[in-house]
Amino acid sequence: MSEEVNPKIGLISGEGEFPLILAKELKNLDFEVIAVTFSRGQEKRLKELASRVYQIYLGQLERLIEIFKKEGVSDLIFLGKIEKSLALRLSLPDKRAFKLWKRLANREDNTLLKAITEELEKEGFRVRGPAEFLQNFLVEEGCYTDREPTEEEWSDIHYGLRIAKAIGELDIGQCVVVKDRMTVAVEAMEGTDATILRGGKLRNQTIVVKIAKPHQDLRLDLPVVGLHTIENLVKAKASVLALEAGKTFFLQRNKAIELANRYGISIVGVR
Repeated sequence: MSEEVNPKIGLISGEGEFPLILAKELKNLDFEVIAVTFSRGQEKRLKELASRVYQIYLGQLERLIEIFKKEGVSDLIFLGKIEKSLALRLSLPDKRAFKLWKRLANREDNTLLKAITEELEKEGFRVRGPAEFLQNFLVEEGCYTDREPTEEEWSDIHYGLRIAKAIGELDIGQCVVVKDRMTVAVEAMEGTDATILRGGKLRNQTIVVKIAKPHQDLRLDLPVVGLHTIENLVKAKASVLALEAGKTFFLQRNKAIELANRYGISIVGVR
């Protein structure tokens, strides 16, 4: 690592396995993990890995800052899924969070995360990227499966990359589903899994492309796929999953590749 890191690290945890994987890795590296999460279920899971875990409501920005200052934390990491539609219904914003929300030009994911990061940096915190500690989970360039994409599928992959970059420029989503150089489905608030399944209702043998947004802060919200992603590809009868190399996390890799091979799905990392 290029900079000295405080032995205490604050983990701002969404849902899913990935924050648990990070907490375990940090613990193995002799960091003391102080976690803040927004759900009772994730709080219980994190207690086995973190020194202390706090559950707060989404939108309690002042409380978040107060916890980490009290704990003597200077380095923070965001990780984990927060379902935006659910968050909008259940969040209880405090005065600081409400002011931040009101002044945003838009409320898309990257814009919102960058604004929260800037607020935390004003308070003296340093936001770090999970990739700094989880390099082994990043996608590498090349084919992961027994079956490589056909020439026609490669044509669709390149087309999908252009479409994904275009929606990413607008900070809309990270995933697109294409077929025969036609856009079948575009990710927005519903997330990648729902996008894949929606695409499968319209076409079979689709090509799913997932990339980081072009202006993405690489410390925040990098794309993540895993076994559940492949299970949804199977349900949608998709044929290819193309992932941006160096900027996408691939979890449960061995099981995911085994399942993809069973159904003839090709998984590739692309630049």
